[in-house]
Amino acid sequence: MAWDFKTDAEYQELLDWVEDFVRDEVEPLDLVWPGQEFVPLNQARRKAIDPLKDQVRSKGLWATHLGPELGGQGYGQLKLALLNEILGRSMWAPIVFGCQAPDTGNAEIIAHYGTDDQKSRYLQPLLDGELFSSYSMTEPQAGADPTRFQTRAHREGSDWVINGWKFFSSNAKTASFLIVMVVTNPDVSPYQGMSMFLVPTDTPGVKIERNVGLYGEPENEGSHALIHYDNVRVPAEALLGGEGQAFAIAQTRLGGGRIHHAMRTIGMARQALDMMCERALSRETSGSRLSDKQFVQGFISDSYAQLMQFRLFVLYTAWEIDEFNDYKKVRKDISAVKATMPTVLHDIAWRAMQVHGALGVSNEMPLFKMIHGAAAMGLVDGPTEVHKTTVARQVLRDYDTAEGMWPSQWLPAKRDAARSKLAEFLELEVGNQ
Repeated sequence: MAWDFKTDAEYQELLDWVEDFVRDEVEPLDLVWPGQEFVPLNQARRKAIDPLKDQVRSKGLWATHLGPELGGQGYGQLKLALLNEILGRSMWAPIVFGCQAPDTGNAEIIAHYGTDDQKSRYLQPLLDGELFSSYSMTEPQAGADPTRFQTRAHREGSDWVINGWKFFSSNAKTASFLIVMVVTNPDVSPYQGMSMFLVPTDTPGVKIERNVGLYGEPENEGSHALIHYDNVRVPAEALLGGEGQAFAIAQTRLGGGRIHHAMRTIGMARQALDMMCERALSRETSGSRLSDKQFVQGFISDSYAQLMQFRLFVLYTAWEIDEFNDYKKVRKDISAVKATMPTVLHDIAWRAMQVHGALGVSNEMPLFKMIHGAAAMGLVDGPTEVHKTTVARQVLRDYDTAEGMWPSQWLPAKRDAARSKLAEFLELEVGNQ
């Protein structure tokens, strides 16, 4: 029997280094170059950031989501989860560690399904941190529902021609290439009729109509593109995996990524809890510190319990992925993690914001940005509601309908069964009276 809640000493030493490194060297980048994470490096940023990447490489922590044959460490999801918990404190940290979304997921599927030429052209530069990519899947009228996708590709000689619209293709404006999910056979089920293509962003016909921002960002300066694929012609070699394999590829991409998102979210939520506790101890009102107020104590208690419950659940799910090496077997828990994640961050950041008062809602604290981020997390990688229905269906598979008119736990029937089982003792009891 093996139940353990500690990390092996060698890896814990690395995590301790990451904790100090992110706090002292990486978090300052968030303050000096906010929002520049996915912009190709200019000379000044390169001089500051390349040495940091070199330090990460020297510790064996670069691109840890992939195996050694692809330049990573092959750590597995549990170790990745512990690492991403720390990286979640900084927007620049995933870039410095070579594990930023969506590039991690894109690298993973190219590693699994790409040809040698595709790996050479797209994967290696991703691993080297020299270019960015975009995952172009959702559509304006369909959202993330693949059964409603209308973007199509048809064969013309040895080429494929892509036509349609994609919405919220993150980082497309600074990406060197796009992974585009399209219908290639409309006559079969969408789950067998869709394919993926690797499309350089400078391909004729790739038109970014506008860049949608999140609330508060200037119009057309956001990082989520509305793209019109207007007779985009790509060679047959642009097909990723086999024709009709897009749905299977997408599931490979999203499973581990959702765990990484969750652990980075835990890092943010822990930051919010830290800020709440510091404020509670530092601020006095009505004759005592905020930390002495029962309402604030309730905020702290609820936040701590919520954070720890979620953290253990995410680590357990990461362990399951490593144990089974099959995302399908862990689908229920991955979906449950994804559905729970936005609420945990929202609740803890909201309480911290309340404890900070007016300062909490200002742009001089990061709390409202966290709350806004929690809202976005409820939609990325599939809406929360879809994941909840997935969880429910998976849970219900382990149950059967009740036989007869009454529930299986109906007490009159259970009592009669218990009396029947213990009849000889009941008769003895009566006889002794």
